[in-house]
Amino acid sequence: MPKPKLDEFDIKILNALQADGRLTNVELAEIIGLSPSPCLRRVKRLESEGYIEGYAAKINRSKIGLSVTAFVEAKMERHTQKDADNFEKTIRQLPHVLSCHLISGRPDYLLEVVLTNLDQYSVVLKTLRNIPQIQELHSSFVLAVVKPDSHLPLNFAALSESDE
Repeated sequence: MPKPKLDEFDIKILNALQADGRLTNVELAEIIGLSPSPCLRRVKRLESEGYIEGYAAKINRSKIGLSVTAFVEAKMERHTQKDADNFEKTIRQLPHVLSCHLISGRPDYLLEVVLTNLDQYSVVLKTLRNIPQIQELHSSFVLAVVKPDSHLPLNFAALSESDE
């Protein structure tokens, strides 16, 4: 895996945009200590090289009625590439599945599912059970969020790189 080519200013830019993606270029430049033109060039380069994948609003799930979060472990019946491809294609089409991770260990996949209530989960569970590649499903429901989504630890990643 190629090592990122990020310097101190790039990391400052990424940290600032993780905290507030709505910063103007002038505000961002002031925060990181560059003039606006080189700051904008760096942001455009970080975007074009794929370090910045996009900008989005963080929505309060419970305010819009998505107050139930479940983590669902899915174990595949067979471990063929065709079955994995079919399963993943189906999962990508399910709007209540926020994320799906291929993981090591007993389950093959871990899904994060958001819902309005447990009745809706019953409907989603039926859909998941109808995916032919799945052998087993286990669900766990979030009771409280201890640490919400956080910023990526960019300073740590940069330090780890320079140690090598």
